[in-house]
Amino acid sequence: MTDSLQRKRVVITGLSVVSPLGNNIADLIQQVFGGVSGIKLLDAPFVDQLDCKIAAQAQFNPADHFSKHTYSMLDRASQMALYTSIEAIKNAGLILDDAVKPRMGIYLGTGMGGANSLEEGYVRLYRDGASRLKPFTVLMSMNNAAASAIALEHQITGPNQTFSTACSSSAVAIGEAARLIRHGYADVMLAGGTEALLTYGSIKAWEALRTLAEEDVDDLGASCKPFSANRTGLVLGEGAAMLLLESFEHAEARGATIYAEIVGYGTANDSNHITQPSVNGQASTMQAALADAGLSPNDIQYINAHGTGTQLNDITETNAVKKVFNGHAYKLSMSSTKSMHGHLMGAAGALETIITTLAVNTNMLPPTINLIRPDTECDLDYVPNVSKTLPNLEYAMSNSFAFGGTGATLILKKVK
Repeated sequence: MTDSLQRKRVVITGLSVVSPLGNNIADLIQQVFGGVSGIKLLDAPFVDQLDCKIAAQAQFNPADHFSKHTYSMLDRASQMALYTSIEAIKNAGLILDDAVKPRMGIYLGTGMGGANSLEEGYVRLYRDGASRLKPFTVLMSMNNAAASAIALEHQITGPNQTFSTACSSSAVAIGEAARLIRHGYADVMLAGGTEALLTYGSIKAWEALRTLAEEDVDDLGASCKPFSANRTGLVLGEGAAMLLLESFEHAEARGATIYAEIVGYGTANDSNHITQPSVNGQASTMQAALADAGLSPNDIQYINAHGTGTQLNDITETNAVKKVFNGHAYKLSMSSTKSMHGHLMGAAGALETIITTLAVNTNMLPPTINLIRPDTECDLDYVPNVSKTLPNLEYAMSNSFAFGGTGATLILKKVK
């Protein structure tokens, strides 16, 4: 049997977020398409010890959603992931019965898993001189803790895997989950990502890497300036984002609302440099996704860019888009929503896939805010500062690229 005969359509039927731009889809729509910045002064007791005092922080209190017994045994990353899993299932209107659970799985992306729990353990051990740590330290800090917590909460018995490819982690998780459904190994998948890296140690490590943005003294919310001549780097963010994926047949049979269809996925490693992206590497993921979708470059109308706001990435991604799309690069629109929600690292791809899904669903393109002085080497349409309508939007692409070289591209289609 050929692959084309085996291939099932994969659709998105549930969405949920914990993000710097809100903890539900309605708030996310209002803020991301309204050009609102979630970048502020970090609310943390150690902020005065930081060189970079800004972050895109999620306003999430686990006590509002879980019992103390539940949240006390989960790292912040797992708490947010568990909450979004519950909300995504609710958003999809899916009933988890005995027929669904064995054919349902969880694919989750994260860069550093339970970083808060690990750092807390180190502080207790090395600074405070504790002779023993919390019994659950290992279980809270392991990378697969969030996916495991979701499986236990919902009693989901299908495939459960955690992907850790730095900033492309959750895009890879979504793409691989779509493949699982496409080839008949599952009917339903929870796919997304989570990250909670706003700890003292993590931020100091990023400061040492010299990739964090300088604070905009006139407007802290304008500190991340992708594709701008005066951009200075990325802003760390935190949060979780979850999508519920189904085969089209499964979704149709239960009368589910469909947000969009995943028609293409490409992933590759550029094998160029541990931190420096390459044009060829980024182009290869987009080309792979186009080939997977059976589309030509001219079919794509919008790209949600990786768009970190660093000097090298923004130029590299712009040139990679030109390499793949040639003259059509100047006809499509591309924006970096990281200008508003910061860089959620392992959760970034999932949040940006949700935003791209909303763009396809609403015919609205989110802006790249703070783009006042464009870089002459970044000369495409980045939807500067204000969102715009694209009435005939049918195909959109979401890019995620990472330290270590693993990139992932997803292509979404409007379901009419």
